[in-house]
Amino acid sequence: MADEKLTEVTRVPLWDPEQDDVLVCRQVRQETHDVKTFVFSGREPRAFRFYPGQYMTFELPVEGMVTRSYTISASAARPYRIEITVKRVPGGPGSNWLHDNMMPGKEVNVSGPGGEFTTDATAEEKLLFLSAGSGITPMMSMTRTACDLSEPSDLHFIHAARSPSDIIFRDELALLAAQNPSLKLAFTCETTSASHSWSGYTGRLNLQMLSLMSPDFLDRKIFCCGPALFMEGVRNMLQQAGFNMEKYYEESFDFGAETAGTLEEPASAAPEISDQIFRVSFSKTGHVVECGPGMTVLSAAREAGLLPLSSCQRGICGTCKSKLISGEVDMQHGGGIRQREIDQGKILICCSTPLSDIEVEI
Repeated sequence: MADEKLTEVTRVPLWDPEQDDVLVCRQVRQETHDVKTFVFSGREPRAFRFYPGQYMTFELPVEGMVTRSYTISASAARPYRIEITVKRVPGGPGSNWLHDNMMPGKEVNVSGPGGEFTTDATAEEKLLFLSAGSGITPMMSMTRTACDLSEPSDLHFIHAARSPSDIIFRDELALLAAQNPSLKLAFTCETTSASHSWSGYTGRLNLQMLSLMSPDFLDRKIFCCGPALFMEGVRNMLQQAGFNMEKYYEESFDFGAETAGTLEEPASAAPEISDQIFRVSFSKTGHVVECGPGMTVLSAAREAGLLPLSSCQRGICGTCKSKLISGEVDMQHGGGIRQREIDQGKILICCSTPLSDIEVEI
């Protein structure tokens, strides 16, 4: 009987992102007061293939439809489910919809996985993970995977949080560290309170603190993820210490930002591919603009005074997906659109430059 069950498990088909684009929520876990983990699987049993640290893009029924990319926090060694861990962002349409509406049995359309922020923590090399806030999710996927497959070779994991109650996965990380002696943990919290006993580090991560947490950090390969200001501070700190930045890798959460239609700086133009100027027509608004050499459709839309939904500007998140009614574009995307969507005439306007006069459904 056991052999028969094992045979059935080995027959579970692989997840095909070109065919299977629906996940079913199986469980919701409250991690902290404003962070939840959502567990998904296929409608039918499917085995997922992804690298720890990769993300998936979710289509959420908010204000019509929005897309948001969330890092997979699950272990890649447990292939039958996908987990994302999401912090509720005040005013954020995607995170608030998930927190308020997603529950076991609900279905959601997805694409992916994508992303190149990954490493093998079981390899014979010394690693240091630095994370803050929700930036812990790719590090958790890498750590869970390493602990599932074997023991991490030599891993220091440092996480920064607002307070002890805001440390995501705190208990699980403590358990993993107890079971895996080569995994060393350290936390620092900006603030503490009398209601929470805390004997760890307090304050923002600095060079002196880092030297105590990971004395040989200069010899390690470093992976960093968190808010932009946190990562900027880490880079400055490491450069000050004389760290070899060729061994530094980071993942920005900007592509999953909960804001849309606004931009602090103008979008950078794509590499110049010709000196020809093309007309870009937007069918819904009636705007027509000229698109200069190398300018993206998103840049042209903004010049027309439009504020289409956009986020990453790197062809990763899929937020700016639009219908190309006529004409041709050169689209250099980073995985934020499926081939069948391209076949249906859809483009990502943030990474598409016109090759002719075009009309876009915006």
